[in-house]
Amino acid sequence: MNGARAVVMGASAGGVAALLQVLGALPSAFAIPVLCVLHLPDGRHSQLAEVLQRRLQRPVREASDKERISAGMIYVAGPGYHLSVERDLTLSLSQEAPVHFSRPAIDFLFMSASDAYGASLLGVLLTGANEDGAAGLAYINNNGGRTIVQDPRDAQVALMPEAALALHQPDHILTLSGIGQLLATLETSAC
Repeated sequence: MNGARAVVMGASAGGVAALLQVLGALPSAFAIPVLCVLHLPDGRHSQLAEVLQRRLQRPVREASDKERISAGMIYVAGPGYHLSVERDLTLSLSQEAPVHFSRPAIDFLFMSASDAYGASLLGVLLTGANEDGAAGLAYINNNGGRTIVQDPRDAQVALMPEAALALHQPDHILTLSGIGQLLATLETSAC
């Protein structure tokens, strides 16, 4: 599992608790940037970055357009904008059409990050109530990256993990605690 230069994570229904559990398992020296899309209601301020930072005691911030990706930072997509990764490893926000009725969309982040990081990307798809993220996870896999799907039996809402499993066979199917443990073992000097 070593060699990951970035981790992308997607979740929808039940996602806040899932992100807290997975990200809470990371060691304090964890230096790999983590980019998260959680489906958010459009048009109102999101407290997600603040909630995660307070609960995790780690650096978390809402992604900004043209921001360079930093080691050890957890980025979350804000409401109303797709989050993508440019090939120069900066972040980009856009208001292109929703994907699977969502903006930000998980597929949007996963595919752009896969184009930027190639085989050194790790994609993680968690609980959720639609099919967003399934195609993006398969795309990461096809580009040589590694993929993890939350075990549908462990998910608060199993539809999103089940959609991913219907499209491709991930490297790992794990519970939230298993995902956290696996991420914690990633090479922390990768950046």
